[in-house]
Amino acid sequence: MAQAHPIEMVVGLGNPGREYEGTRHNAGFDVLSRVLAKLPGTFEETHRAQSRCFAGRFRGRRLLLQMPLTFMNASGEAVACLARREGVEPAAIMVVSDDLDLPPGRLRLRRGGASGGHHGIESIIGELGSADFLRLKVGIGHVDKRDTVDHVLTGFTGEDAEIYHAALDAAAEAVTAVLAAGEARAMTQFNAFDAAEKRKESNQTAQDAPATKEVLS
Repeated sequence: MAQAHPIEMVVGLGNPGREYEGTRHNAGFDVLSRVLAKLPGTFEETHRAQSRCFAGRFRGRRLLLQMPLTFMNASGEAVACLARREGVEPAAIMVVSDDLDLPPGRLRLRRGGASGGHHGIESIIGELGSADFLRLKVGIGHVDKRDTVDHVLTGFTGEDAEIYHAALDAAAEAVTAVLAAGEARAMTQFNAFDAAEKRKESNQTAQDAPATKEVLS
C-alpha cells in the first residue's frame, strides 16, 4: 500500500544533556536511537541546524533523521531550519514525541491536527507554518496539571519501565513500517498496540501453564 507522502525526514523530540536521558520527555530521542539500530546501511552523523542529524538512504530514497538540540520548547527552530535547507516539505516529515493523553504502553499515529498541548509539536507547527506532518505519539500517562513538569522530566521504574520500553521498541518498528509500507498500513498495525495489555496477557499465560513435574527414574 503506497502512502500519499513518502517520509523523507524523521524527527525525534527530546532535551539534550545527561540529566534528561531516560526521561519521559525524551521518548523521541530514545525511539530514534532504536530506529538507527534497525536501519540497514550506514547513516552519517553530522551536527547542523542545531541538531544531531543522520543522513542515509532507505530503500533507494534519501532519509534524514534528526534530534533537535534546542530543548523541547524550541524544537521547531531546528526542524524548520533543516527542512528548508534540505528542501523537505512538511507533509514528508514524521515527528516522534511523548504524549500525556495516552496511557503508558500505547502508541498513536496520526497526520495533522493541533498540538494537543505539547510544546515541542506546537513549536514545530509555528515554525513550519503547517500542521500537515505525521506524528507518532508514545504514551506516558496523564497527571495533574500541577505535576506535569516533574512527570515528563522523570523516568519510569519497575514494571512501568518495562511496559514503556516495550512501547519504545514498538514505536521504532512503527517508524520502519511507515517508511517501508506507508502510514495507512502502519496505523492499522500500531494504533491498536498496547504494551501493558500484552504484558498482562503474557503473565496470565504463564500463570495458567501447568507446572512441570519432575520425573524420577
